[in-house]
Amino acid sequence: MQGTIDGFSYGAVTPVAAFLMACLGAALGLRCMTRSLRTERSFKAGWLALGATSIGSGIWTMHFVAMMGFTIDGVAIGYDKPITFASLAVVIGMVAVGIFVVGYRRATRMALVTGGTITGLGMATMHYLGMAGIRLDGRFEYNTLTVVLSVVIAVVAATTALWAAVSVQGFLGGLGASVVMGVAVSGMHYTGMAALSVHLHPNALTGATTDGSTVPLLPLLVGPGCFLLLAAVVVMFDPLMVMGTPDWNDAGTGADSAGAAGGPARHVPSFGTYADPASFHSRPRDPAPPGEW
Repeated sequence: MQGTIDGFSYGAVTPVAAFLMACLGAALGLRCMTRSLRTERSFKAGWLALGATSIGSGIWTMHFVAMMGFTIDGVAIGYDKPITFASLAVVIGMVAVGIFVVGYRRATRMALVTGGTITGLGMATMHYLGMAGIRLDGRFEYNTLTVVLSVVIAVVAATTALWAAVSVQGFLGGLGASVVMGVAVSGMHYTGMAALSVHLHPNALTGATTDGSTVPLLPLLVGPGCFLLLAAVVVMFDPLMVMGTPDWNDAGTGADSAGAAGGPARHVPSFGTYADPASFHSRPRDPAPPGEW
C-alpha cells in the first residue's frame, strides 16, 4: 500500500527554520575555519574542530527541523536513538576531515576538491542514515537518479562554500559562504526527500511506534541546538572576531611590545604572518617621528 507523504505539514515554517539553522551552523563553522587560517599556533586545530562540530550540528539540526514537517497519512513516526545520534557523529566526523584538509592545505585546488567532496558526502550520508533511523509500519524506497542528484548538489555547493570561506574576505564574503552552505544542505535534503516513496504494511495503523529505543523528534534537537548557541558565544567573544585584532606572535610580546617596557608600540605583523625578531633590533632605539612607521 502506497503511503501519502506530506513534507510541509506546517507550511513554510519548517523549511525556513531548517534553512536558518543550516546557515547558522555554516556561519559559525566557516568563521571558525577563517579564524584558524589567521594563526599558526596550536589553537588552529581547536578552531577547526569547533568549526567542524558547528557545521555538522547545523546540518543535523537542519535535517531534523525539516523532518518535523514530515508526515505520512495515517501512520505514526518514531526515531531510533542509536541510529539518529550515529548520523550526528558521522556528519561531524566527515565534515571535520574536509575542514582539516582545507584548513591545513589552504585554498589549493586539490585541497578544496578533496575537502568539498568529503564534506558534501558527509551531508548526504547524514541525510540517508537519519532517514534509516525512522521507524514506522512500512518501508522506504528511493529513486536512484534523484539520490545521485542530491549527492552532487551537496558536493558542489560544499566545495563552493569552502572556497568562499578561505578566498573571499570580509563580513559579506563569510555571509555569502554560509548562505551557500545553507542552500547546499537544504537543497540536498529536499532533493533527497523528492526521491522518497513509502510502502506501508497492510496492517499499518495510526498509533505510537512500539519499543523504547524510538523517541519523538523534538527532544533530540535540544543538545545540538544548545551547542550551536554556545559556539555562537565563543565566536562572538573572540577578540579577533570582534575587533579584527591580529594574532600576535611571541616576537611581539617581549620588551618591544607596547607597554611591556614603557616604550612605544612597534609594528605588528599582519594576519597569519610572523615577525622577524631581528627586525626589531634593527630599528632605531629612539621613538620614530610621527608618520615614519
